[in-house]
Amino acid sequence: MIGYIEGKIMKKEEERVLVLANQIGYEILLPAFVMEGLVAKNVGDDIALYIFYQQTDRQPKPVLIGFNLEAEKEFFQFFISVEDIGPLKAVKALDVPVREVARAIENRDVHSLTQLKGIGARTAQKIIATLEGKMGKFALIRKTEKKEIPVVEDFAEQVLQVLVNQLGHRTADARRMINAALERNGEIRTPEELLDEVYRGEQA
Repeated sequence: MIGYIEGKIMKKEEERVLVLANQIGYEILLPAFVMEGLVAKNVGDDIALYIFYQQTDRQPKPVLIGFNLEAEKEFFQFFISVEDIGPLKAVKALDVPVREVARAIENRDVHSLTQLKGIGARTAQKIIATLEGKMGKFALIRKTEKKEIPVVEDFAEQVLQVLVNQLGHRTADARRMINAALERNGEIRTPEELLDEVYRGEQA
């Protein structure tokens, strides 16, 4: 089963990307909130995604669905546990960040849930009945300002190169260290600050 992919973007479409990893091209569906985070990325750029892998007897063709964070993937697995919400319906419905959906569920906000694509009042009530009380963790996912994305990617890429090329870390390990540092400290704005936070995390 595929749970994580790192590679280069071969193609970007409205709701999917084609990622080249180890000389294999993977077609990955992306919810709208994930796709929005790729606005600054172009064909040929590096990409890393946590993957939800779906294959059933009724749907023998494998479907890969991508997320920026492992917590987003975990939320997705909760979301599709609701009656009448399958993976493909969930991908279309999640057109706002996970933290906003999680907060709507915990607040029993039927109106906000019915604003999601394809979610009516009856399904919104099922979502609340099934998931209320389990969403606190996901409501805490760090908010990312869209205008900051290119800046963050730029200095994170610089630090990635230092960790891999100068300090000898594997690319996957370096990305995990950087992601953990950015999750711990959302105020980081320079490569130096990011390296310091990575160092602190490794000392913990």
